[in-house]
Amino acid sequence: MKAYWYFEDFEPGQDIDLGTRTVTEDEIVAFAREFDPQPFHLDRGAAAESIFGGVIASGWHTCSMMMRMVVDGLMNRSASMGSPGLDGVRWLAPVRAGDTLNVHYRTTRVKASASKPDRGVVWSTWVALNQHGETVCTVEGMGMFGRRPGAEARHG
Repeated sequence: MKAYWYFEDFEPGQDIDLGTRTVTEDEIVAFAREFDPQPFHLDRGAAAESIFGGVIASGWHTCSMMMRMVVDGLMNRSASMGSPGLDGVRWLAPVRAGDTLNVHYRTTRVKASASKPDRGVVWSTWVALNQHGETVCTVEGMGMFGRRPGAEARHG
């Protein structure tokens, strides 16, 4: 994996593996208690009677875990300048205690800024797979990254 990422290091079709994280029931319940207190996230009995048949992680918890993996595996080693937002989030399969998530950052588009030559925009899709290879969540968005020092002079 690269030591440090600048805008010039991203290209469409690129897939960056950000590693794995195993989810525990304690963290599912703790997140839900604080941020998404629906019964199928909190209560084993109620969850067993739900369409999910057991306790599942909040979709927002799944996104938060993905964000942590993106920050630890990429953003903290990059010239990230933040994000103007997300275009879409999809929760495609429930995340359960004991699941191991593998997150990938897939670059879909890049564009140097015409008005601010020190940066560019990278569009990406984050994909979380469980241990069975099922896609459980996707996040589509964009991020701003600084250009490699001197790159704006070379590439206008």
